[in-house]
Amino acid sequence: MRLVHALLGIVGIVAAAVTSAEAQAQTVWGAQTLALKSGETIELGQLYYVVGCRSLLTGTPEAEVLEGPPQVSVSVKQEMVLPRVQRCANRVAGGKLMVTAREIEDPSHTTLTVRITYKTKDGDRKSSQVFNLHLLP
Repeated sequence: MRLVHALLGIVGIVAAAVTSAEAQAQTVWGAQTLALKSGETIELGQLYYVVGCRSLLTGTPEAEVLEGPPQVSVSVKQEMVLPRVQRCANRVAGGKLMVTAREIEDPSHTTLTVRITYKTKDGDRKSSQVFNLHLLP
């Protein structure tokens, strides 16, 4: 029985070491990876909040960086978007999520955590997403 506990302890130490190494590399497995150069802006996707193909938004969604490098900012470009996932035939009020990199001096690899706030008829709804981010000069 002591041998089993000792083996479980060793497995736990190895798992902690592997997790620690992953944290140092700052790679989130399963997260989308983005690459940005200095001054570049990319569109990440559409933002909308629908039920039965009708928008519940009372205003344009808002985006903010919760964690990430200071050279990166997010914004929402107001636009009519087509909710394809819900198989809607008509466009609804929403926006497009944009990520912008300002001046980048050195290449780096980090994570970017973005929070989206949807202002709906039922109150504010928040969601967040983590991205792996490569910044290049």
